[in-house]
Amino acid sequence: MLFEASLRALEGLMTEFFHSCTTNERKREIEELLNNFAQQTGAWRHCMFFLSNTRNEYVMMYSLTVFENLVNKMWIGVASQDKMEIRSCLPKLLLAQHKSVPYFIRNKLCKVIVDIGRQDWPMFYHDFFTNTLQLIQSPALAPLGLVMLKTTSEELACPREDLSVARKEELRKLLLEQVPTVLGLLTGILETYWDKHSVIASTPPPSPTSGESMELLGSLFQGSQYSKLLCQPMAALDNESHQLCCLVLECLAHLFSWIPLSTSITPTLLASIFHFARFGCDLRPKLNGQQNEANKVDRARLGLLAMTCVNELVSKNCVPMDFEEYLLRMFQQTFFLLQRLTRENNAHTIKSRLQELDERYGSILNLTRALVHEQTRSVQPFTYPMTQPTHEGYFACLDIWSVFLDFLTTKIKSRLPDRESVLNRYKDALGLLLREVLNRIQFRCNQAQLEELDDETLDDDQQTEWQRYLRQSLEVVAKVMELLPSHAFSTLFPVLQENLDVYLGLQQFIVTTGTSRRLNITAENDCRRLHCSLRDLSSLLQAVGRLAEYFIGDIFAARFSDALAVVERLVEVTCYGSQTSLYDLETAVPSVLKPDLIDVHAQALAALQAYSHWLAQFYSEVHSQNQSQFINLIKSAIDASSPLITAKVPEKLMLSACHLMVSITSTVRPVFLVTLPAVQNIFNQITTQNQTRRLPQEAHMLVCRALSNMLLLPWPNLPESEQQWQTRSSNHASLLAALTREYRILRGTVNITSRQPGLNDIKAVIQQTLPVLRDIVDSVSSESTKSRQICYQSLQESVQVSLTHFPVFIQQPDVTDEMLAFFLTLFQALRVQMGVAFTGQIIHTFLSMFTREQLAASILHEGSAGCRVVQKFLKILQVVVQEPGQAFKPFLPSILSLCMEQVYPVVAERSSPDIKAEMFELLYQILHQNWRYFFKTSVLTSVQRGDSEDTMENEAQFTAAMQAFGQSFLQPDIHIFKQNLCYLESLNSKHKLYHRKLFRTSMLFHFINVLLQVLLHKSHDLLQEEITLAIYNMASVDFDAFYSAFMPEFLNGCHGVDSSQRAVLARNFKLEQDLPSFTQSVQRLVNDLRYYRLCNSSLPTGTIKL
Repeated sequence: MLFEASLRALEGLMTEFFHSCTTNERKREIEELLNNFAQQTGAWRHCMFFLSNTRNEYVMMYSLTVFENLVNKMWIGVASQDKMEIRSCLPKLLLAQHKSVPYFIRNKLCKVIVDIGRQDWPMFYHDFFTNTLQLIQSPALAPLGLVMLKTTSEELACPREDLSVARKEELRKLLLEQVPTVLGLLTGILETYWDKHSVIASTPPPSPTSGESMELLGSLFQGSQYSKLLCQPMAALDNESHQLCCLVLECLAHLFSWIPLSTSITPTLLASIFHFARFGCDLRPKLNGQQNEANKVDRARLGLLAMTCVNELVSKNCVPMDFEEYLLRMFQQTFFLLQRLTRENNAHTIKSRLQELDERYGSILNLTRALVHEQTRSVQPFTYPMTQPTHEGYFACLDIWSVFLDFLTTKIKSRLPDRESVLNRYKDALGLLLREVLNRIQFRCNQAQLEELDDETLDDDQQTEWQRYLRQSLEVVAKVMELLPSHAFSTLFPVLQENLDVYLGLQQFIVTTGTSRRLNITAENDCRRLHCSLRDLSSLLQAVGRLAEYFIGDIFAARFSDALAVVERLVEVTCYGSQTSLYDLETAVPSVLKPDLIDVHAQALAALQAYSHWLAQFYSEVHSQNQSQFINLIKSAIDASSPLITAKVPEKLMLSACHLMVSITSTVRPVFLVTLPAVQNIFNQITTQNQTRRLPQEAHMLVCRALSNMLLLPWPNLPESEQQWQTRSSNHASLLAALTREYRILRGTVNITSRQPGLNDIKAVIQQTLPVLRDIVDSVSSESTKSRQICYQSLQESVQVSLTHFPVFIQQPDVTDEMLAFFLTLFQALRVQMGVAFTGQIIHTFLSMFTREQLAASILHEGSAGCRVVQKFLKILQVVVQEPGQAFKPFLPSILSLCMEQVYPVVAERSSPDIKAEMFELLYQILHQNWRYFFKTSVLTSVQRGDSEDTMENEAQFTAAMQAFGQSFLQPDIHIFKQNLCYLESLNSKHKLYHRKLFRTSMLFHFINVLLQVLLHKSHDLLQEEITLAIYNMASVDFDAFYSAFMPEFLNGCHGVDSSQRAVLARNFKLEQDLPSFTQSVQRLVNDLRYYRLCNSSLPTGTIKL
């Protein structure tokens, strides 16, 4: 009666809880009552009665949750007699009710039984697995047995952390012993149901069910004993058989996810799986018309599950040598499935079928990709279907081809003598691939699909969907070009020429009326065709640019004529575009055709820019024989780009012209460039322009860089005596004087307030000038000493002005940010040219200006200009402390003081990730580059005399730095954690940090303790390997002390475990000194300590009645 009353009360509570009118407050009350009831001793008896006597699904699920909680969290404290009763009653309940309860209740009950097995099998629950196998062998109960088997695989093979490592290892060993039996049973079920439902074809070979498939296999399957099996007619499964086979395949998929590849996975099992994979590849209606839509979906699911099984097998990283034959067999069988999918001659038919088979086909693509990755050496040339219904399917095909092409390239490079014979085997397939990919990126062949691609929204890689599509396609084109350069060029160039002819012929359609110019193409169909042609020309120009690298280096001479034809054509196109100003035409469809015309012109300039390295090699190797030809190419390129460098031109086109100028001046460096009239015009335009005619900032910076490059960078092919450095130095000084005219006028400014009239104008001058100067300095950072000397001489006055301005603008973080960015670039590129005295003056100014109050005000607003100022200041100090020699050593105490006493206290308790990252890098560089500032003894002396004789200086500052590193490991920021752990490991590998007496005696155990606590709290799980390695390196300084002193102290300080558990933990931590064994011991310690705490915290509490 008590149980009955409790059941009625529980049903009432559940109904009330899920009723729409129940308030959240009442729901919380009910939830608390139910939780308290579940915790009481003996609650499971009530739940057993509830399960046997209710049809309320909520009550059933609640009761099973109580059992689940009991088994997983309180099982240790349950009496043996009660455990025995539970183990006996729940399987009986499952057998009695598995058909009458909903599937999710059945699955939950199965999981509870499996959880008991996870705890008690085989010692106290010896027939747990035997019962499951018996269920599978019983025809009426096989589905239930398969659900139990899958759940067992899920819960026992990959258990959560609520088991000790020893138990996990025991369970895996027990399961592995059962694997051959289980796989044998599952293979038998698949074979039995396939044979039972197969329709034996009585027709001769020409019939649709036999001869067709055999013919498709060709030579690939000759000699394969399984090819005939795969060509058998499809089985016609009834619904019950279908469900059972689905369950078998689900079990196999999960088993394959963890069992090792071995002979237990027999050829017969593989053949059976591929039989069922065919259900996903042939969904056309049967001749008798009996196959309805639902049946097609069911058949497809079988095929998908079968392919999932195979994907699990080939995704394993470690493949035993004796399993490679299996992989080859799987490749053959997968190829057979692909041929079944694409056996139509009509491309449209194939595409429509692939759309119907979308998900199943994706599985086969994944499998093929994995097989090609794993087993490329066994793959013979194959024509992979490019008629994809989706973009993702197309990308998957490209990925497969990329892997294959990389393999082929490597193979050919390693077998140079028979290069041609190897290539000839693949030539036809690669040629077909190239034509297919080129067709896929052309609107005239593929307009409907390409128009669907988004060309506006940027992804995480800062490219649109269309740009990603084109880029990945062109990468495959480039790989084919590397293998078959002549063939690829002869395929691509005619297609490019065809579209170029259309573009170059547009001039005849330009009509001029007064001051307006119009493109006289108005018919809708003509506009559409022109749109497609222009889009295709833009893509093909990108393709030509991408292939530029295959005309330079060792093959320059052999491919010279082809490259020259390309460059001459590109120069012709860019000159034509600039002369006719097609970007400025009025068109019938301005929203479509005008962007197309601009894009073609911009892509032609970009493609020509890609050949700047070829032009540089042309200049170096053959310009003496073809001097006029080279000069004409450069002159034409400059003539094509210079008219576009004006604010009136669309920005996309203007920037392309500017980038071309920069590449010519930095890569080709022709000696005559500065004398060209077009270049002289640009000089005059830049040095005399006012604000109203000023170029946009990015374009202005690029042009200034190009002009500076002409005067600073050494000319190739000329000795030092002919470089005309004196003239060029004078011209460069004049250029920078013109560029900084307005900036240098600010020198008299002595005080700035936020309300000062004209402040915004002053800021504008600073923010326009300094980025240009910074860019010019950056462009010579890796150049010769002479180039950097001239650059600094031209900049000297501007640098002085900047240093004078810095204190004035210290309260204007946006201006200070720009100034420090400039000084940072100066320190990185020109600190030698600046000299020690002036560099010291700059550092002294900075250190005196950045008081603690100033730093705090800047740092408190995260992400602000003030934060960026502090970041750049710390970056400058990083450059200073890395400088070799003694010149800047006097600044070390001040820098350390600023770091530890002014910056660190402000950021310690705040997230401030950007500033923390720079501050800790500065600390690391101070320690690494100035080790002798703290330890006078060299590493060699330490080894010879022993670590006890460390001569320590500045101990307080060293200790403070180490404490800052240690404190960072207690913070949640995983990036700072990883960075600082790497810094400590680096200091140890380079300076034996962990061996130093001070660290070893007063810090080592603290660091190990903190890192172990991090592992226990799982707060930085992504760094498990790095943390464990660091612990090992610290412990290896003195393993005896680690095992005899640290481990007992650590375990005694662990809360939530009793003394016997501590003893087990200590005993299981093996006294090994190699890294793999030590790593295992750490992982075991962490797992088992968490497990014991979980057990100890889940003991049952008092009794609560409903």
